[in-house]
Amino acid sequence: MVAARPAFGSRKSDQPSKLPFDAPERWHDPTDRRSPRIIVAPPGASFLHAVTPSEIRERLAQLPGRYQGYVDVVQLSPMTRKRQLFPVYGLQWGTSVYLYPIESSLVETFIQPPRPQQRIEAEMFGGVWSQRRDLWTLTWTIDSLRDFYLNNILIHEVGHAIDQRNTRHVDRERFANWFAIEYGYRWSRGRH
Repeated sequence: MVAARPAFGSRKSDQPSKLPFDAPERWHDPTDRRSPRIIVAPPGASFLHAVTPSEIRERLAQLPGRYQGYVDVVQLSPMTRKRQLFPVYGLQWGTSVYLYPIESSLVETFIQPPRPQQRIEAEMFGGVWSQRRDLWTLTWTIDSLRDFYLNNILIHEVGHAIDQRNTRHVDRERFANWFAIEYGYRWSRGRH
């Protein structure tokens, strides 16, 4: 049996919750570090981390100096049952960035089609979407997955940490998306 998930963004995470606060991750207090501490948790059975601590350090060091020092911790987090149901590759909380594992088969299965932006974004980094009956799959190679995480997911989440100006969810997403395109995708393709 294939574990199929809803499409990305099927949660209404930008809606205020009436439930008590539920921390999305372990909190890491801000520090005065120039380079972030990397924390690695086991990814979980049948999952793998897309990038290594040394790849993360190297990629962050390649950002322009004015964008360094905003992230204190990058945590390679474990897969949980909840994250299996609601797909997410990364999260920024305070001065920490959390990167989540992916299926070790490098094939993700979804019960809903991707939104156009999600399809285009994955394809920009080498992900291949296909549909079979009522299921959609997103297939990666190890190189395309590494590229996607280092030059899109990581840089997008760093963009959130850098963005001290915007307060509305839509504006923060717009900035992080721009930052990931400018300093992730374009930079990695030599278009900076």
